[in-house]
Amino acid sequence: MKKGFDFVGVGVCFFCHDGNGRVLMNKRSQNCRDEQGRWDFGGGGVEFGESIIDAVHRELSEEYSATVLASEFLGYRDVFREQDGKKTHWVAFDFKMHIDPTTVKNAEPHYHDAIERFPFNAMPQPVHSQIPRWLDLYKHKLFS
Repeated sequence: MKKGFDFVGVGVCFFCHDGNGRVLMNKRSQNCRDEQGRWDFGGGGVEFGESIIDAVHRELSEEYSATVLASEFLGYRDVFREQDGKKTHWVAFDFKMHIDPTTVKNAEPHYHDAIERFPFNAMPQPVHSQIPRWLDLYKHKLFS
């Protein structure tokens, strides 16, 4: 049985910013299960027995090794997608994370071709398919 396919998967997603209007994003490599070559904020699955807060901090550390200065829970989303022709369903818990940019590094170079910061109004293209919906839901909370 596979989470997201055979039963609802639970995940965390994070929007990392430096406090000065710049957003941290990763470019998904060919080793990612989908959306290769697209720019993404970051996130991952919650492990059995792990709290949501522990999961978001673990995933952020695994991907970016960044020091978190502040975090804010933004909300949750049902994520319905298709992967390899199969329907998937995830519940994503979304966070805004203020990070120390001097501590960021590409901690998963096998999954990320690049890790870069961009001005919020000049994010690179193409982006992960979930980012437009994510921004519609939370844009008013990101730099308030």
